[in-house]
Amino acid sequence: MKFISHGAAREVTGTCHELVIGGRRILLDCGLFQGHRREAAEKNARVPPHVGKIDALLLSHAHMDHVGRIPVLWKHGFRAPVFCTDATKDLAEVMLADGGYIQEKDEEYFRKHCRESMIPCKGPLYTQEDAAACMALFRGVQMHEWVTVCPGVRAQFINAGHILGSAMLVLECTENGKTVRIGFSGDIGRSNLPIIPDPAPMPPVDVLICESTYGDRRHEDIRNAPDHVRDIIVRTAKRGGKIIIPAFSLERTQEVVYDLHLLWDAKQIPEIPIIIDSPLASKVTDIFLRHPESYDRKTYEDFLARSHNPFRFHLVRYTATVEESKALNATPGPMIIMAGSGMCEAGRIRHHLRNELGNPKNTVLAVGYMGRDTLGAKVVDPIVREVKIFDEMTPKRAEVQQLDAYSGHADCDDLDRFVTGVKGLQKLILVHGDVDQMRPFAKRMERAKGVVALMPERGEEVNIV
Repeated sequence: MKFISHGAAREVTGTCHELVIGGRRILLDCGLFQGHRREAAEKNARVPPHVGKIDALLLSHAHMDHVGRIPVLWKHGFRAPVFCTDATKDLAEVMLADGGYIQEKDEEYFRKHCRESMIPCKGPLYTQEDAAACMALFRGVQMHEWVTVCPGVRAQFINAGHILGSAMLVLECTENGKTVRIGFSGDIGRSNLPIIPDPAPMPPVDVLICESTYGDRRHEDIRNAPDHVRDIIVRTAKRGGKIIIPAFSLERTQEVVYDLHLLWDAKQIPEIPIIIDSPLASKVTDIFLRHPESYDRKTYEDFLARSHNPFRFHLVRYTATVEESKALNATPGPMIIMAGSGMCEAGRIRHHLRNELGNPKNTVLAVGYMGRDTLGAKVVDPIVREVKIFDEMTPKRAEVQQLDAYSGHADCDDLDRFVTGVKGLQKLILVHGDVDQMRPFAKRMERAKGVVALMPERGEEVNIV
């Protein structure tokens, strides 16, 4: 039995791992790389070797750095089943369709307006048609249900507490009469996140493939996030400015709108427009409403028990057209504009930053992880005084704030509790983290659990047993 990582190996994005068991090949996720545009484009165009011989893909959740390259696999002949939870299947359909639209429109825009920085290509990475076609491969399963993945391998999905429908995986793999239990964390969430339940513990496994995004960092308490948001909104509104929030359309947008709803109900924020400038966020929100089985008890008690929609109230408006989005540039503040993408690498947020970042009345509020070399990382970096957006340098005169409290990833204390609680563990394989976060985490677990902790490079083969 072997483990091979094709992405998120000593880095955070592009999750794609391969298990080779008894001659069978199984992928764990297959997501987009994000970061420096040219480097990410080159990585995203590659697919794992033997793509036509892959027997199955197990998908942990629908964030694009975990699901976004499945249409690329499809273009290269991948036709194996993709197993995921029902909520993840529904989310993946709209996420991939939106990704195809962005790929098509970005190429069109760069060819027309930004030929200086245009990356040579034969066309979009994938199209909306590719995204729709690959959905025929998806198979929705229930949490805790055991499914046969291929001969000799069965898998169970358990709640990861990261986003709606997100799951960790337990695989029972039999080769030459020997059965090994392998755990895959996917992205582990945090306790007390709004909307969704807390992560479940990992059952006993022999080998654990574990994310390490914040392996050496502690988060601010999520319960303090609404107070910080309130203070930023009140301060910016007094200046007559706009609060620009880059936010992932999946989960982070819904979490922030949920808190804004609670703040408004408590009359702690002024009555200003809240614009969700993302057709994708609107579609994702509709899917949230179709899966109340994925909510935690507090969400039910705060809203659903009273037949209230947690994501819509009279201050909130979801845009649909490009014209509505462009009209926001000429609309004076105060107002709140949330737009994707969360790392500012695609979508409408780049246009809002180009128009609003230079105005000292405004505030850019980052509420999520900013991958290394992304536009979002440069925007929140206090040393960087101007950023390049669409081949133009834009000065940073707006107030810039970053709230770590909203992170949907486990921090170092959460990760320590998670791994030390796993019984029977013999080998720990760390993925989805930069080396400076992985190494301290690996050392702590080697001391605490007496296990072998590995940090494989991309393409490196690791013997599971």
